[in-house]
Amino acid sequence: MSKHTLRIKNGRIIDPAAKRDETGDLYVVNGRVRDKLTPSQQKAAREIDAAGLVVCPGLVDIHVHLRDPGQTHKETIGTGTRAAAAGGFTSLVCMPNTSPPADNAGTIQYILDAIKRDAVVNVYPTGCITEKMEGKHLAPIGSLKRTGVVAITDDGLCVQNNEIMRRAVEYADMFDLLVMDHCQDASLTEKAVMNEGYWSLHLGLKGWPGAAEDVIVSRNVILSTLTGARIHCQHISSANAVDIIRRAKQRGVPISAEACPHHLALTDACVKSYDTHFKMNPPLRTEEDRLAIIEGIKDGTLDCIATDHAPHTNYEKDQEFDYAPFGITGLETSLAVSLEALYQGGEMTLMDTLELLTSKPAGIVRLEKGTLEPGADADITLFDPEETWEVDPARFFSKSANSPWNYQSLKGRVKTTLVGGEVVFDQGKIVR
Repeated sequence: MSKHTLRIKNGRIIDPAAKRDETGDLYVVNGRVRDKLTPSQQKAAREIDAAGLVVCPGLVDIHVHLRDPGQTHKETIGTGTRAAAAGGFTSLVCMPNTSPPADNAGTIQYILDAIKRDAVVNVYPTGCITEKMEGKHLAPIGSLKRTGVVAITDDGLCVQNNEIMRRAVEYADMFDLLVMDHCQDASLTEKAVMNEGYWSLHLGLKGWPGAAEDVIVSRNVILSTLTGARIHCQHISSANAVDIIRRAKQRGVPISAEACPHHLALTDACVKSYDTHFKMNPPLRTEEDRLAIIEGIKDGTLDCIATDHAPHTNYEKDQEFDYAPFGITGLETSLAVSLEALYQGGEMTLMDTLELLTSKPAGIVRLEKGTLEPGADADITLFDPEETWEVDPARFFSKSANSPWNYQSLKGRVKTTLVGGEVVFDQGKIVR
């Protein structure tokens, strides 16, 4: 925690959790937001001039792959959290598909120790649903909860056995844990590499039907209805899946869902050059699906935006499309892509767009983050919504640079990121 007093002045303060949008000053004392300073604190306060900038809660990403342990050639907790800070994120929920998978208390403790040692932003681990993510036997959910996980998931894989998934959500509910699910029916996607449709046929690539997502989303709705457990559907990409979730929510089913920036902005037509930077899981889909995702975001069917930051080395991605791994980086481009797809495109207000990146994801995982109300942790992001910049992979803080936006111009740039009142990123540099 910072022991300093800070005044962020002249910024446009937007706090969706408090429905606050006004130009003014924001105060920080000992790492927490305050509504005012005493005369002595005013004299001692450091100042940051935020004129022309938006001052908002630090962004929250509940779907990130930090690759540690075992895959540190792609990313580490140190490099991943620096990329997060550069992208305006102050809190991350990291996935357990590491090597070995985070399916036991020992591996979770290793991750927690690495977070304490290397992270520059807040990181919250998840544990596996099943042992070794094999979908056969439940992981020790109670032990994982006691060690400190905030949710369980086999993200990267999907539990195919419905009986095992039922028991998993029942146990998770006993321990008040969220179940996050990668929605993919594996029997429909064997050897598939892109969305099934015109472009897969045209390119001669094995197609991945949206039905593979729809089937598992439907399964999760049924299990959530049956058990009353909270289930969160990750990276929704299918128009039909959006409709299934919408109707479930209308019935009061405790299900939530996220969208990724790439599914808001891109379609399967991007694959036409066989560029593996557009290969992801679930795949980019049609324009109809993309518009349905945006509509789902607008009407609250989809609860938040998450990056699914999935770093891979250049030599892994530099293969034939069939053999390259799925996944893209997203932490350093997510804010700008989301702003362009939703706010600058006229679909949503700036406040509503930021809510999807702050208080809403925090609420899903029940993190006490994503707000600037007095007493809250001073996790703060300052950005210029009008600045245009070029994505230069050579300047990424992530260890990998597998981004579909490389060398493209984006609008909306993070200037400063604070965690607990301490500046960790400022004007293009990591400070801590």
